[in-house]
Order: sequence, then C-alpha cells, then structure tokens
Amino acid sequence: MLTYRNYLNTAIKASLLAGAEILNIYESDFSVSYKEDASPLTEADIASNNIIKAHLEPTNIPVISEESRQMPYALRKQWQACWVVDPIDGTKEFIKRNGEFTVNIALVVQGQPILGVIYVPVSSELYYTDGTKTKAYRSVVHHHYEKLETLLFQEKDVLKPRLEKGNTLRVVGSRSHMNAKTLQYLDVLKHNHGAIEIVSKGSSLKFCLMAEGKADLYPRFAPTMEWDTAAGQAICEAVGLKVIDQKTMQPMVYNRESLLNNHFLVSY
Repeated sequence: MLTYRNYLNTAIKASLLAGAEILNIYESDFSVSYKEDASPLTEADIASNNIIKAHLEPTNIPVISEESRQMPYALRKQWQACWVVDPIDGTKEFIKRNGEFTVNIALVVQGQPILGVIYVPVSSELYYTDGTKTKAYRSVVHHHYEKLETLLFQEKDVLKPRLEKGNTLRVVGSRSHMNAKTLQYLDVLKHNHGAIEIVSKGSSLKFCLMAEGKADLYPRFAPTMEWDTAAGQAICEAVGLKVIDQKTMQPMVYNRESLLNNHFLVSY
C-alpha cells in the first residue's frame, strides 16, 4: 500500500524533472502565446505539465492541472483524492526572467491539501511537507537527479514561521497583482499597526515567505485558482499557519465546483 511518503517522493521527482526542462526552455529564445483568458502560456508550461502528469499517472489518483482540460464537477465531486498541479506558477515572472516562478504539486484528500511540494527551478530550492501536518522543510537541490534519501527530512531544513511580530509588520505583496483592494487593506494595517514593510514576491513563493518566517501576513484580494494555492497551503498549515477563505472564514478547501478561489488571508 502506498503511503504519503511514497506520494511525496513521486511528487518531488516530478517537480525536479519538470524544473530541469523548464530551465532548458528558460535559457532559450522561447515564444509566448495567450489563452482565452489572456493569461500567458509558454512551451515550458506544456513541457512541465506533460512531465508531471507522466510521473503522477502511476498513482491512479486523478489530476487537476492548470494546463489540462478540467473534468466536469459531476465526476470530480466523486473523487476522494486528487493531485492539484501548477506546472509553472508565475508564468509572467518566467517571461520576465526574474526567477520568481515555481512548480506546485499538492495532494488533496477529501478537500484538504495534505501534501505539498513547491520547487523553485532557478534557485534549486525545494519546499515540501509529507502529509503529517506537523513539519515542513526547505532543502537545496544540488542536481535534478539527486537521491532523495540524502536530501529530504534534514532537521536543519525544518521551516519555522515568525510567531511573534516585531515593531514592523511584514506584509507579503504580489509582484504582479497589487490591486486597489489590497492597497486599501494595507492602509488599514498602517492605521492600526503603524509601521509596515511590503515584502514582494511572485508566484507561490509568497507562501514560502510565510512558512520561513520572513513575513507576518499574506492578504490575497486578487484572483487565484486552486492550483496556485494548494501546495502552499499544505506547507503553511504544516508549520502552524492558517490559510482562511475570506468568504467562508474557514480554511480553504479544494476540488470545488468552481476552481476559482475566494480571497484569502495567511496568518498565525
């Protein structure tokens, strides 16, 4: 019987191999097209998606991916578990070549993100949690074919959030999606707290900043999809953070009829 550790190894191997191919394309003269919703698409998104799906297929767990056709909810709602995948989270950052893009893979069980992997190809940073909901880790990958038994679960790599706010409140902001509602929220924070510092990052790296203790609050009042957040939520919850849907005021759940997330807040 496969365990969460087996699933984690599969997800990590998929993310590393996808990351290697993403870097090959990143360093080339790649082209950019646009989807119906005007969001950008590159050959790296497609190549990464194909690699990840090929590695996840033997688990016999269905996949929800940004770059795959979505199954009807009438079928999806019967799933007890599913993978939620973003082959490249931060395609805009990829196109800008600023390095702030990630590969996101999460295992969702009965709506809850249990296991999460976020890989940062440019910096070779790997963030993950194994399904125990008790620890998350950040490891540095030396090469994309590294033996996982020598890489994973090192005590020195355990993530620890910042549990006590300092004099300055550090708030995570999006590199590409700072909108009017977010700016209004920041004004309220300034009025109530005083000094705040905006920490800008692209993609799911914003969740990583929270899990690493490099930020105190992550408000998201702009559109995101399930594949943007599932892996990051699993990692944040594993270190004791809360990812709260601002409509239901409950932890965010997944494989919903609409894959578009409500606004959310990540905090202690």
